[in-house]
Amino acid sequence: MPDDAGYGDYASLGSPIIHTPMVDAFKEESLLFTQFHVSPKCSPTRAALMSGRHEFKNGVTHTVFERERLSLETVTISQMLQEAGYATGIFGKWHLGDEAPYRPENRGFDEVYIHAGGGIGQTFPGSCGDAPGNSNINPALWHNGIWEKKIGYSTDLFFEQALQWMNEKREKNEPFFTYLPLNAAHGPYIVPEKYYQHYLGLPGVDEETAKFYGMLENVDTNFGELLLKLEDWGISDNTLVIFMGSDNGGTKGVPIFNAGMREGKGSPYQGGTRVPMFVRWPKGGILPNTETDALTAHIDIFPTLAEVAGAKLPTNTQNQLDGISLVPLLKNPESAWEDRTLVHHFGNWAQGKASESKYRRSAIQNSRFTLVNNTELYDLKADRGENKNVISEHPEVVAELRAIYELWWMEVQPLLINEDKIGPKINPMKELYWKQFGGEPDEELLNRMDPNNAVKMSQEIAERNEKNWANKAKKE
Repeated sequence: MPDDAGYGDYASLGSPIIHTPMVDAFKEESLLFTQFHVSPKCSPTRAALMSGRHEFKNGVTHTVFERERLSLETVTISQMLQEAGYATGIFGKWHLGDEAPYRPENRGFDEVYIHAGGGIGQTFPGSCGDAPGNSNINPALWHNGIWEKKIGYSTDLFFEQALQWMNEKREKNEPFFTYLPLNAAHGPYIVPEKYYQHYLGLPGVDEETAKFYGMLENVDTNFGELLLKLEDWGISDNTLVIFMGSDNGGTKGVPIFNAGMREGKGSPYQGGTRVPMFVRWPKGGILPNTETDALTAHIDIFPTLAEVAGAKLPTNTQNQLDGISLVPLLKNPESAWEDRTLVHHFGNWAQGKASESKYRRSAIQNSRFTLVNNTELYDLKADRGENKNVISEHPEVVAELRAIYELWWMEVQPLLINEDKIGPKINPMKELYWKQFGGEPDEELLNRMDPNNAVKMSQEIAERNEKNWANKAKKE
């Protein structure tokens, strides 16, 4: 799962700029989900993917300020598969909590090889953050409980470690679950020159966009190497491979090509949540070069893998799933699929302001209509780009979607457990880094991490988001 890509950032899906030959070839061997949705932002998608439940039900409403922490009551995919006898490994980006109880080594992963926080080298306000001074090139990575300084490019390193670990499990004939949530192509945009120089000077492509495309091209190259290894090892046919196009809507590529959708990351419109998902599993009966337009989402991965692996689903109310197993569609893309509703909500409100943010940057949709911000209705069958508000023409649809949304909002309120939490004064991952390698935070960094500033900073960020949102709406 790359980071910050969009539906339109793959050549086989229409991008006129990017080179993604490995994903394009994989598409020919796979079932493509064309109406697959994730959350509008990063940590929320990861929380929903790991749990099979809407992110708010896991307490995740932000990407920082301790509101990215996955509830300790949540049963994760990795825990579920671990109990079913699978070795489990994560390679890349966790972003669901930096404090010890929340880290992946304590959430069902046997092998952990990650960066911390939401991005390599991230210095975002609040206690969330990566190793100090980190970079995509020669990064420090968290490996099974200790920091290790590495030589190489981060995406290459994540794939190399994943392949090494998978091979060890294969040689022992152990079934394995590999989770490769990459930090690419999230900023900062740092990538070896050979991957981005050929994008410079193309129409609409500035240097940052060129590097963004270069980071995705590097992901594509590494993904191709992974597929070749599965072939070499003789396990390709019986390995279920899922390539999820992104953790949220598009970013740098949106102005160039956005597959006809409106807006991108952070938005409740389709451009903020719709991403491609490619699934290949020959021995599982998936036919190559097929598509389904069934309304599906990240929350469906948990029950799907549970059914495939013969694992037990959580039975307690706290972990009641929102997702639906995709196995019927894997077997037959044209099989009957009951219509459903999906809720998309940006979250990211200022601390303590959840009650004031009920409809703010939200959407509830079924396979035909989407109700955005409680004031706009779009007919997605006729208007994929969400250009014409038809709310006055379909009062019965609006009433139905509003009623479902009201019940959902009431249901999630008791589960917003991170809203009043204050984190440690010093980010624990940074603190562990300094203990290993020496050093200490300077005054500026301490001020940025100080939990006493969290409320003020969350308010400032929310206000900035709202201002940007209003300016964008005014232009449109």
